[in-house]
Amino acid sequence: MEAKIKYELEIPIQVSPSLLYTYISTPSGLSEWYADNVNSRGENFEFIWDGAQEKAVLLTKKNTERIKFRWEEDADTDYYFELRIQVDEITKDVSLMITDFAEDGEVEEGKMLWENMVSELKQILGST
Repeated sequence: MEAKIKYELEIPIQVSPSLLYTYISTPSGLSEWYADNVNSRGENFEFIWDGAQEKAVLLTKKNTERIKFRWEEDADTDYYFELRIQVDEITKDVSLMITDFAEDGEVEEGKMLWENMVSELKQILGST
């Protein structure tokens, strides 16, 4: 298996950090923009898109700040995806920081997918 490449995105989003955290950390919030449906049992999450399901394990969760998952298929690797809320101390601007991994040649596609999903999240939240 070829090594994946780590990439990060910073997407400004005009919304309160506590509301944003609800949308990135709960099954109901994630179902609004990330997947068609999300179920969880403890640290085990199931993400469903068009009838296909992917399983992930919750690695870390820090209230109002970040959530980190590892896909079941990446169980024996260091790969993960993380959604982190960053607030600028001076301007109070809020950004959603995304860390993910993709195979060589698929990084740009991965970034575009995240940008499209976060664009949908912004619409739901009434953010620009």
